[in-house]
Amino acid sequence: MTDYAKARLAMVHSQIRPNDVTDHRIQDAMAEIPRELFVPKAERAKAYADAEVRLSDRRVMLSPMHLAKLVHAADIRSGDVVLDIACGRGYSCALISRLAETVVGLEEEGAGFASKATERLAKIGADNAVVVEGDLKAGAPKQGPFDVIIVGGAVTQAPKAWFDQLAENGRLAVIERDGPVGRARIYTKARGAVGEHSAFDANASLLPGFEPEPGFVF
Repeated sequence: MTDYAKARLAMVHSQIRPNDVTDHRIQDAMAEIPRELFVPKAERAKAYADAEVRLSDRRVMLSPMHLAKLVHAADIRSGDVVLDIACGRGYSCALISRLAETVVGLEEEGAGFASKATERLAKIGADNAVVVEGDLKAGAPKQGPFDVIIVGGAVTQAPKAWFDQLAENGRLAVIERDGPVGRARIYTKARGAVGEHSAFDANASLLPGFEPEPGFVF
């Protein structure tokens, strides 16, 4: 039988701390939140591996290291309202709920993830987290604006709607990828303009529907 408590600590010591995630709030949360509850039963043996975990035929969960680094780079503060796009079964919402005032998870309609995420978040007492269904590219304008938007997978290019939903000084943390390796970028909105900086390389899978547009064939 897997000792999940030991696996969590090993994950933090071997994957999170050595990769420049120095925020002790993130380290402590990842050492406490039962990640195995947020993955399919068939994948629980891989819950703490340094790899993506398959959630369905079309979707995977970011690796622990990539998620931790993305959350760390977003610089989430205790009073922030956060939108967690493509939150899957809710693990990223659980993590962010330990850092922010409120987190809104967004999942595709009909994917079956939202109800699973809601159930598991309630089980761990994350009462400042809620999960809604909708078009991932459209964001969640009714719940915004957001101090931080985080995306649980790679995209070719961030949609304009996400930037529109950022509050003043809001940050969008997203992995953009147009080749074999992606790059995590932090976009910051200030005075109507958006600046950006690169944070780290990330070999993350593209979210379905966010693949590159097919080129012309001659």
